[in-house]
Amino acid sequence: MKEKIRIASGQGFWGDWLEAPVHQVTKGPVDYLVMDYLAEVTMSILQKQKKKDPNLGYARDFVNLMERILPIIVEKNIKVITNGGGVNPIACRDVIFKVAQKLGIRGLKNRSCVWG
Repeated sequence: MKEKIRIASGQGFWGDWLEAPVHQVTKGPVDYLVMDYLAEVTMSILQKQKKKDPNLGYARDFVNLMERILPIIVEKNIKVITNGGGVNPIACRDVIFKVAQKLGIRGLKNRSCVWG
């Protein structure tokens, strides 16, 4: 068991500064990166998106962010805790897996993620 656990936090709301999580995973030792997207207004936006397109309903800026930092997260074995999946976490998971595949990252599995 680790003596210390280092937790970084970023993304406090939809549209928050995307560079904060990037700086956290690149400039400091981090074990867990926590990102919270789901204020009430955000949930309303996500539900409207999903109603228009059943493949949406998650924080799309989370996907863009993960495309930037996923290689670092995997390399440093950082765990990500987020509710960026919004009202459609399975679709969000699938898009993240496609990003990983595009980046040549192997070994991500459904069991690596907790969705709900």
